[in-house]
Amino acid sequence: MYFSLVPDIEYDVKPINFPYTESQFLTAKNFFRRFEINEDMFSYTTTFNKYSVIEGEMPDTVAEKTYGDPFLDWVVLITNNVINPLFDWPRTDLGVRKYCEKSYTDPYATILYYKTRQIKSGQKTKTDLSGNQVDIIALEEGLKVDEKFYNTPFSYYDGSQTLTLPGSEVCDPVNVYQHEIEENEKRREIWLLKLDYLDAFIEEFTTKNQYQLSSDFISERSKKTGV
Repeated sequence: MYFSLVPDIEYDVKPINFPYTESQFLTAKNFFRRFEINEDMFSYTTTFNKYSVIEGEMPDTVAEKTYGDPFLDWVVLITNNVINPLFDWPRTDLGVRKYCEKSYTDPYATILYYKTRQIKSGQKTKTDLSGNQVDIIALEEGLKVDEKFYNTPFSYYDGSQTLTLPGSEVCDPVNVYQHEIEENEKRREIWLLKLDYLDAFIEEFTTKNQYQLSSDFISERSKKTGV
């Protein structure tokens, strides 16, 4: 279905004869034409549901589960800005491992960066009129830092004195494999267009993929251009 909605483009592959006023044209799908979701019409807060892709699940199986049609996988991909499913769609855990072992000499020993642990200062602060108190954080969790930070002592004030910890106690090394697993888990969280809005989305996609009048215009579904 997706390919039937993508407009054509005719481009000249070579001139026919001197003085090259005519060309031989080849017709192809215009995949360079990018579609952007109309945020006024399709608000993520009202027209989409959050979904977590399970291990081994592919776009067509998600589309089948959501819309009853595996050929609507393109809706799943476009609404999540997935350009290349080979890289942008979540891999299986085995797929991540194979990718790492193919791309790096030793993905389990190669450190990419370090990630901080949360360090509480031991102090409290008021945050609102109700008097609720929360901890004052000396070091936020999850910050990416370099090897120099890891090897440097970390100091903070606990309200009465300055405490110092080895850098190795406030952050942890993250190797290639761990990084790729984390990134893959992030890709599992996607948005699915609610079924009630599916027809409107397809109509919007079809309309925006129609060509406007120009010097290269052939029809709403096709235009001509040079290389």
